[in-house]
Amino acid sequence: MKTIFRIAKTELRTLFYSPIAWFLMIVFLIQCGATYLGVMEAIARDQDAGGKFFGSVGEFVFLSNRGVLGGVMRNLYLYIPLLTMGLISRETSSGTIKLLYTSPIRVREIVFGKFLAMMIYSLLLVMIFGIFVTSSMFQIKSPDTGMLFSAMLGLYLLLCAYSAIGLFMSCLTTYQVVAAVCTFVMIGLLSYVGTLWQDIAFVRNLTYFLSISGRTGNMLLGLITSKDVIYFLAIVYLFLGLSIYKLKAGMESKPAIVKTGRYAFVIVSTLAVGYFSSIPSMVGYYDASRGKQRTLTPNAQKIIKELGDAPLEVTAYNNLLGRHWDLGSPDSYNRNLGRWEPYTRFKHNIELKTVLYYDSSYENPGMYRYYQGKTLDQIAKQYADSRDLSMDQFKTPAEMRKVINLKPELNRYVMQLKYKGKTTFLRVFDDNQEWPGETEVSAAFKRLLQAKMPKIVFLTGHLERSINKLGDREYKVLTNLTTFRNSLLNQGFDVDTLSLESQDIPTDISALVLADPKVAITTAGMEKLQRYVNNGGNLLVAGEPGKQAILNPFLRQLGVQLMDGILVQTSKDLQPELITPYLTATVASFYPALAHSHHDSAMASMPRATALSYSDTGAFTIKPLLVTDIRNCWLKKDNLVTDSAEVVFLPERGDERKSFATAVSLTRKINNKEQRIIVTGDADFMGNAELQRFNLRNANFVFNTALFSWLSYGEFPIDSTRPKPEDTAVLLTKDQVKFLRIIYLWVLPGILLAFGAILLIRRKRK
Repeated sequence: MKTIFRIAKTELRTLFYSPIAWFLMIVFLIQCGATYLGVMEAIARDQDAGGKFFGSVGEFVFLSNRGVLGGVMRNLYLYIPLLTMGLISRETSSGTIKLLYTSPIRVREIVFGKFLAMMIYSLLLVMIFGIFVTSSMFQIKSPDTGMLFSAMLGLYLLLCAYSAIGLFMSCLTTYQVVAAVCTFVMIGLLSYVGTLWQDIAFVRNLTYFLSISGRTGNMLLGLITSKDVIYFLAIVYLFLGLSIYKLKAGMESKPAIVKTGRYAFVIVSTLAVGYFSSIPSMVGYYDASRGKQRTLTPNAQKIIKELGDAPLEVTAYNNLLGRHWDLGSPDSYNRNLGRWEPYTRFKHNIELKTVLYYDSSYENPGMYRYYQGKTLDQIAKQYADSRDLSMDQFKTPAEMRKVINLKPELNRYVMQLKYKGKTTFLRVFDDNQEWPGETEVSAAFKRLLQAKMPKIVFLTGHLERSINKLGDREYKVLTNLTTFRNSLLNQGFDVDTLSLESQDIPTDISALVLADPKVAITTAGMEKLQRYVNNGGNLLVAGEPGKQAILNPFLRQLGVQLMDGILVQTSKDLQPELITPYLTATVASFYPALAHSHHDSAMASMPRATALSYSDTGAFTIKPLLVTDIRNCWLKKDNLVTDSAEVVFLPERGDERKSFATAVSLTRKINNKEQRIIVTGDADFMGNAELQRFNLRNANFVFNTALFSWLSYGEFPIDSTRPKPEDTAVLLTKDQVKFLRIIYLWVLPGILLAFGAILLIRRKRK
């Protein structure tokens, strides 16, 4: 060890007695400082103007594309080759390598000593980065220190890996510039190799392991995994081992087979270590982030724990002609492993399979127009040829129908989960995220565990809103649209319809929905509905202006009435019949995700709504869920005409101005449980059109989800909300940032420059 330290000390002297080491440290410091202060100043200016930052400031400052590490990581490969290019090549070109060979020093001591010098220099670079991490402790409100220190570890391991690569390249040539170029090439190759041959099962695991791209991703976000740490150690082992045997080959006379065997041993042992370290059951995890942000929520972990040791099979069916082909293409295998890693972390025996097929895409009914005169087989062949795929990989439509009927799933990419003989579907969605999130995956897992799922039944037979149509006023998006992430179907519920006139209401459903009946309910139907309520069934009644006569006789026994008239709201941009009531604290308590919307003063949107009057002097406790703003909303008693003149408040015609409730909840204790009922003065807030309204900051998505969560006693959706980040502000003004700019970009680099200059001048004089 003493020899290794002496060599490292000598190498560090050589390094710091040249301008390159000082120059790179100064450039690194200025780059980090300029990026750090630039982002901090942008946030400080926004704060000074009265704005607020939504999200984690620390993550944005350090880890975003504009952040410190984002810029450093993109340019890091430029620094190390300039330092490592002379480690061995300098000795070789000057002839001093022969002195080392003839001295009582082992080759591995030479290699380890020079690598130790680079480890120390890399540590100095990390310490420079640490200046800004330390500064953030005092300049950012409640920074996530665990995440930042994990990011520093990732940065250091990456620097060490680059150093080992550069050292080996320095062994290959006597020209330092060539060594630097070779290092650039090797780092680029290791960054790119993970994309090669990903469609070949045997090769893709090897190339994906060798890829250095994205290896620090988890650590930068606060999640330290044993496989990532072992990867960097394995890369260091690989290139140091190759360096040792390369130098030995220059001083020993050994047969070519022996030399080749040495190299093969190092490479094979590296790949073996990488393979075993990547086995899910062999991977260790440590989440250093605050609140365990990089770990599944406790609810998801609990559900996975209930799955026990029985295997879970996930079979992805991927249509060549489907919209989401790329999610399950052969070269996406390792990406999908990464998507499932948060779950395999807690359940190691999740088996992933993919079945490739081709069939008509029901999402694209006009597909045949672009391939006129061609059969489905010919179209699939053309698609496959364009992607360099063999048709032998795909099942035909006839073969697929013998396995499973995916027509109800529109022949889209879909995953079938199989556990103890039970199956359920897990879907991808037509949004920016595409892949199912923790909430959807947890819901699918829970469906495999439960014998009975919460069922929401919508009444039919009186021209109520339909759950099977995509019209503006219908409910398909909310209930069972498979492509929509937040539909009840994808959140874990079963959804069905029932004719009140010809069928009895089941007693085992979670809730019954009566949405905007347009004709009177018969006496027999009303008796069934009354019996359901008397037995303690949960219910949602959605009314509309003009339907008072149909619903009020039934609602009277509940203590709620639809008031005569229609609510109007003044707005310079929107039609007066569109009202935006505020969420109350009561409804915010129904569903954790809704609490955030309530704190942000989010609103629901209700076109053509009427107000509710209620009195909780009866059996039910009644609380408002949505209330209007008294300043701009009132109840208009006569006809609403919007195409001739501006709508004005006319008390002489019976108009009322006060804060009205447009949705209320009713609760009572009956049959040893809490009965829950919701009544609304509008039925359009659940409609397809309102769920796709983007010109308002409405909370209809999460509000509707909260209602059905409350009606099903919180069984679904699975709560995967996380605490909001605490580091939401910088503790600096823009003027203070300007002062720090002088310190970080002039004073500190100036000190380094002065110290390096003095050292170099003194060295030259000696």
